[in-house]
Amino acid sequence: MAKFFPALTPEHRAFVAKQPVFFVATAAADARVNLSPKGMDSFRILDDTTVAYLDVAGSGNETNAHLLADGRITIMFCAFDNPALIFRIYGRGRPVLPQDDAWEELAAHFTLLPGTRQIFVIAVDEAQTSCGWGVPYMAFERERDTLNKYHASTDDATRFGKYAVRTHSIDGLPVRSPTRVPA
Repeated sequence: MAKFFPALTPEHRAFVAKQPVFFVATAAADARVNLSPKGMDSFRILDDTTVAYLDVAGSGNETNAHLLADGRITIMFCAFDNPALIFRIYGRGRPVLPQDDAWEELAAHFTLLPGTRQIFVIAVDEAQTSCGWGVPYMAFERERDTLNKYHASTDDATRFGKYAVRTHSIDGLPVRSPTRVPA
């Protein structure tokens, strides 16, 4: 049976801290729903009604475009061991980029990774737990290091060159890109 919560509890925090992967879903009017897996120790609970995650540049920037256009975001964690549980965070998000005033304070919560592009901050509207009995058992082996290696071997000029041509989502929505290297 699903249970809803107006804020994150200590039990939610403990559950999230144990999960090596989470999923992010966003949408905007007349655009595709975007669903992305995330890992790399990039999620933080800032307080009972605010969470954030560090975003590393990849193949697209759909979450940025959707949050600028609509703001709605759902984050989901699944237990792949016992006890079975699915935990969702529903909220409104916004991208914070290295050139934004809020960057320094937010970035202090993370270890910046090669290719860090932005931090998404989410105001929690509601949290939900459900059984998770349909989720398979799986064991975490290790993080992939491919993306970190790629970004560590790519210079800032190349990265900013890609930002310059990736100005829209796959559905044509505008995105904001970094204009300075994160520090």
